[in-house]
Amino acid sequence: MSNLRNCRRCGKLYVYTGRPICGSCIEEDEQLYKIVREYIEKHPRSTTFEVAEALDISVDKILQFLREGKLELSGDNINMLLECERCGKPIRTGRFCPECSADIEKELKKGYTVKEQTAASRNKSEMYMAHRRKK
Repeated sequence: MSNLRNCRRCGKLYVYTGRPICGSCIEEDEQLYKIVREYIEKHPRSTTFEVAEALDISVDKILQFLREGKLELSGDNINMLLECERCGKPIRTGRFCPECSADIEKELKKGYTVKEQTAASRNKSEMYMAHRRKK
């Protein structure tokens, strides 16, 4: 059975594919992204506010594109609106600074190896237990 949901943006019923918005809203976002990208290519030193005002879109939508990694602020951009969600340091794209990203990745890998080791030790004890039961 398909997982049907209502689109958060337009309210239309759609088959859920992992995103909270329907296909037509996703397509609308992609078209908007292309317009923003083209504007930035023509006006590379413009600020987020200038882009939003020139294209008559919300700053939040531009920030969404930045957080998704679709856009990146230039190094000389004085308009640093993005902050790392973990430490608060200014960033140019995404959700986390490179240091926090590395820390999160290291912690996730550490948790994975601990879980893997626990599962391996459990399998050894289960094999031993099953072996003892047969005798």
